[in-house]
Amino acid sequence: MPAPEQARQWLTLVLADGLGPKRLAGLYEHFSGPGEWLSASDTELARAGLSAKHIRQLRHPDDERLERCLAWLEGDDRWLITQDDPYYPPLLKRIPDAPVALFVTGLPETLVSPQIAIVGSRNATRGGLDHARSFASTLARAGFVITSGLAAGIDGAAHQGALDGGGRTLAVAGTGLDQVYPARHRDLAREIAASGALVSQFPPGFGPLPGNFPARNRIISGMSLGVLVVEASLKSGSLITARLANEQGREVFAIPGSVHNPLSRGCHRLIRDGARLVETADEVVEELAPLAQELAGEIEHLLAPQPNPVATGLEESTELPHMENDPEYSRLLDAIGFDPTPVDVIIERSQLTPAAVSSMLLMLELDGRISAHAGGRYSRNA
Repeated sequence: MPAPEQARQWLTLVLADGLGPKRLAGLYEHFSGPGEWLSASDTELARAGLSAKHIRQLRHPDDERLERCLAWLEGDDRWLITQDDPYYPPLLKRIPDAPVALFVTGLPETLVSPQIAIVGSRNATRGGLDHARSFASTLARAGFVITSGLAAGIDGAAHQGALDGGGRTLAVAGTGLDQVYPARHRDLAREIAASGALVSQFPPGFGPLPGNFPARNRIISGMSLGVLVVEASLKSGSLITARLANEQGREVFAIPGSVHNPLSRGCHRLIRDGARLVETADEVVEELAPLAQELAGEIEHLLAPQPNPVATGLEESTELPHMENDPEYSRLLDAIGFDPTPVDVIIERSQLTPAAVSSMLLMLELDGRISAHAGGRYSRNA
């Protein structure tokens, strides 16, 4: 977590309207960190891709909003996790539009644990809610963090199921963390923060605007190894989360339902489009356990070894696979330049699947052969 002065520098970036991932990537290419680019000349900042409006915002930040954020961060168990922080979710860092920083309440180590997202309808049926609780409880006992959006319906049932299973859960909010939406989930939010975490890209004081929720959904899928859709109509926001997961190279799972239930139609469409049909939580574990082992074995070990390892043995394997003579790793390395290369270009050059590229990039990064950069780009180290 950044020191107070560094937090102020990062918040200046977070609060600059329209300073998105592409411009941030431009800053990273020219400067080593916020302290350096905030002291750079206007000419140097313009050369890095900033407009006159953004340069003015960096020179003259909104002091009232800045002080509100700093005051919020003074509370217990509140954190600002920036892209250069070891607690920044490694899978999220790979997506092209990863947030500059995350506001967090609770236990920051939750962010770097293997996660599975469970999403679905706000107006779920009794059966759908039971499925969400049951799958979440089983997956949480298996060692996965259950990630969802704190909404009514399937989201809330998934969070509660993880807690009931004695596991951890992570809620991604569509508001600043100084408020809870919907308000009836205040008690649930407190329970989540006590053993897991609440996360938002939005600063304190930011209300539940409609445009916030698609942005929130990309974080839910971006942090997770896979997304499980329990019940969804054809117009459900959960289908947006599933589409984003596909674009990010994540696995998508869907539970089928009755042909007479309108809330089954979204899941059935996902299955027709290639999502994996699942009937038990064990099928999800079987699919995601290999990559979960990599994350648990390498990243969590570096940060904070867990005193009570979970039941699936996710912690058992810490050895990197042998890559020297693997032709697919050779293809992938050949597709990565010494200058930062966007992940979509790497996928196109290597002709490997997005899921395979996502997994293999992690292994190469952990082995020190490549470096990750802002905006989902990678470069070779040798």
